[in-house]
Order: sequence, then C-alpha cells, then structure tokens
Amino acid sequence: MEPENLTRVSEFLLLGLSQALELQPLVFGLFLSMYLVAVLGNLLLVLAVGSDSRLHTPMYFFLSNLSLVDICLTSTTVPKMLVNIQTQSRAITYAGCVTQVYFFLLFAGLDDFLLTVMAYDRYVAICHPLHYTVIMKPRLCGLLVLLSWILSALNSLSQSLMVLQLSFCSDLKIPHFFCELKQVVQLACSDTSLNNIVMYFIIVLLGGGPLAGILYSYSKIVSCIHRMPSAEGKYKAFSTCVSHLSVVSLFYGTSAGVYLSSAAPHSSHASAAASVMYTVVTPMLNPFIYSLRNKDIKRALKRFFGMAGT
Repeated sequence: MEPENLTRVSEFLLLGLSQALELQPLVFGLFLSMYLVAVLGNLLLVLAVGSDSRLHTPMYFFLSNLSLVDICLTSTTVPKMLVNIQTQSRAITYAGCVTQVYFFLLFAGLDDFLLTVMAYDRYVAICHPLHYTVIMKPRLCGLLVLLSWILSALNSLSQSLMVLQLSFCSDLKIPHFFCELKQVVQLACSDTSLNNIVMYFIIVLLGGGPLAGILYSYSKIVSCIHRMPSAEGKYKAFSTCVSHLSVVSLFYGTSAGVYLSSAAPHSSHASAAASVMYTVVTPMLNPFIYSLRNKDIKRALKRFFGMAGT
C-alpha cells in the first residue's frame, strides 16, 4: 500500500481504554472524577501557597509550579477523552493529535525537571542550611524554572516536528486514550528509524539524567542526616523530604511501568492502562501527598478557606 501524503491525513482514531459500550459510562465517570480532583486539588495548593506570605520560599515556589504543570498535564489528555466518550466519537484531528503530542511531552518533561530542581532545593536546605538563603535566591529559582521550560520545550518541539515529517497509511487507529508519541510513530508508513533513535535517546537523557541528579542529591542528604547529632534533627530533616520522595517514587515508578508494559508483546492496551497512572493518578495524588504531612500547607489551606468565607 502506498503511504498517503501527510497533507491528506485528516484524523486519527483513539480507541481508548475499553471498546465495550456498557463500560463507557463507568470510564467517563471515573475519569471525570479523577480529573476534577486533580485540577481542584492542585489549584487549591497553588492558591494556598500564594495567599500565605510565610510560604513564599523556594520550596513552595517549586511546588506551586509543579501543581500548575500537573493541571496542564491532565488537561492535555483527559478532556478530549471525556468529549469522545460523551459524543461516542473516537476521532481526533491530525493537527489536534500532533498538538497533543507536543503539550504532553512538554508538561511531562517539566514534571521531570521540576522534581529534580526540588531535590536540589532539599539538598541545599539540609546540607547547607546556613547558606540556603544566599544560594537559593529568587533569581536562581526563576532561572531553574525557566531552564526547565526551555529544555522541555526544545524536546517536545523537536519530537513533534519529526512527527510532522512522517507519512501515514489508511489505518490510523491508536490503541490509547491520547496521542502518545510512540503509538503515533508506529502508525507511520515511512521510515521511523530516526524517530525511534531520537525517542529512546531522549528517554535515556532526559529521564536518566534528572533521575541521576535526584539520586545524587539524596545520597548527599542521607549522608548529612546521618552526621546529625540529635535524633530530633534527623527526623525533622528527613520529614521535609518524605513528600518529595513519595512523589518522585510515584512518578518514576509509574513511568517505568509504562515503558516496561510497552516493551512486552501485544501490550498496547496494557501500556494505555499504565499511562493512566502517571497522566491522571499521579497529578491527582500529588496535592494530597504534599498536604497530609505538611503543617504549613494545612495552616495555609485553613487560612485560605477562612479568607474565602469572609
């Protein structure tokens, strides 16, 4: 079969998590609930931090950025899925699919980089407490977030542009609930060897690099905590890292699950199900992880709701 010209590709079909019609209301209700919890939870966290001047510190500045990115990440994929279920349509336009690829890569990359930046912030706070305010100046914090945006944008732009160079055949069914890069590339009729090389190189570089940075930061943190003389000091230092460690474990654990499931044969639907974890579940749980053990966040939330009620 001759591959169609790229300009004649009009739409893709998103097969979703289940094709059973009787399960669609259940899937719709479940994803709508998770999406609303994720958006409202992260939005409340941002508003709580913004409304409390005592939380205008580097740690909470990065946390606010992470929450905003999580809102954008879930909004890139879930609303289109909900619309398709409601309208009983699986179609997504070619332009919409490429746009979804771009923004998903952008915000997933930002999540990755921001978690690394937050690990560095904890390293400075615990290992160099006397120099913390000198090192973590607002200018440096802003530059770290800006650098995260630039690197993530360059990655998503380059991979999206490479998708635009591909030609596609008539079978444009994606066994996923959103336009995931690997699934889209697999549908191409043209040579995708360069796309695959770049894709896996970036996974190793932008996945392994930040993870190595996080592990290095925490190796230093553990060493510093071990040298602390008092048990109370050790507990206080470690407690500031528990929430971040939980989010890092959740993010990298679910991401690894996606790539392990996609490596298995006949794994398209398994990969789609695993993707739910880090595209929807992880952003939904992050606000709870950071607020349940954090007295400052709890106080800020109570203060915010008190202000809202007056």
